[in-house]
Amino acid sequence: MTEFPEKLGTAVDEWAAERQPQLVAVRRHLHAHPELAFAEFETTSFLEQRLRNTGLDPRRLPTGTGLVVEVGSGHPTVVLRADIDALPLADLKDVPYASTREGLCHACGHDVHTTVVLGVAMALATLDDVPGTVRCVFQPAEESVPGGATEVVAAGVLDGASRAFALHCDPSLPAGTVGLRTGAITAACDRMDVTLTGPGGHTARPQLTVDLVDALGRLITDLPSLLSRQVDPRAGMSLVWGAVNAGVAANAIPQRGSLRGTVRVLDRDMWQEAETVLRSLVERVAATTGAGVEVDYVRGVPPVVNDPRAVALLRSAALETVGNDGLRLSPQSMGGEDFGWFAEVLPIALARLGTHPGGAPLDLHRGTFDVDERAIGVGVRLLARTALHALAADAGAAPSGHSPHPGRARPGERR
Repeated sequence: MTEFPEKLGTAVDEWAAERQPQLVAVRRHLHAHPELAFAEFETTSFLEQRLRNTGLDPRRLPTGTGLVVEVGSGHPTVVLRADIDALPLADLKDVPYASTREGLCHACGHDVHTTVVLGVAMALATLDDVPGTVRCVFQPAEESVPGGATEVVAAGVLDGASRAFALHCDPSLPAGTVGLRTGAITAACDRMDVTLTGPGGHTARPQLTVDLVDALGRLITDLPSLLSRQVDPRAGMSLVWGAVNAGVAANAIPQRGSLRGTVRVLDRDMWQEAETVLRSLVERVAATTGAGVEVDYVRGVPPVVNDPRAVALLRSAALETVGNDGLRLSPQSMGGEDFGWFAEVLPIALARLGTHPGGAPLDLHRGTFDVDERAIGVGVRLLARTALHALAADAGAAPSGHSPHPGRARPGERR
């Protein structure tokens, strides 16, 4: 380890400790004022003002919400990403900082992610000798499909950077711990809607028509089983139905029925083939029933596949931040996270930030979700030290220029 990450990391540690109350206040303000995807105007203005007050020069993303700000100058450049949007859920907590907007809540920890990256930018701005550029991205619309990360990539925000890092709250880990994993840490998540049609009829004479309810039942049970025999199990591909709808009367066979579900995949290459595989299986099963079939397949987000070298840099920073006892092996999650789009351009790594305060279990995407706010300072120190280690590691490498990885297209381009 070169001298400057250790020296500057210690300065960040001191900054975070001194400003913990201010960081908590920022998080609580964000928590009380949640905004949905691509509508984060007040959030963006709030962050912009604080960054300018620190002497930084943030610029808005072309979407109108979200910001990019750089600390330091010159080569190399590393990216830190935070997501700023909230969820359309009611806040069920009885706390002073509960959501002031009915039906909206920061139930996924984005208020913490945003506060952490804001803290990193402000802390590094106090240093005179940052050896390169730390580009902080406050990204809108992570909770949308295909995610606001596609807009970040399309706008060229990642151009010239060597690697990108992010963190995500993990309520299964106690505050003061960090979870790391090399390879796939979250899954791709697509949506599939299947519509079946037939002439309808009387339940007394199913042999004279197409029994759509029976056909739907076959798809519900047969598709996941067939999928397990069509795809390498190491790809971690699953199909789970979330909604089924057909008919209104007990003695009438309906003319129309539908299924809605999600397809999740851990392997990036298999994700590219998922739509073709699923469409083929749906058509094969439906053909045995005589029902007409229509498939609407919506590509969602890719898996987040952590680059080994980027994880090694995170690990060095985590050891300095929480020590060996604070490190955890993060399990793979079948949840989706649009940070995976950043991997279209450069190596990435996502860390899990322990946020559980003790007591009853908590989970993401629930109105009761809350965090141990001591985790905020841990996150600031972790990402700041990670950025410093990455600058040291990439100092001798050539700039990456303005092109995605060979063979990959930007999101939205033809493949």
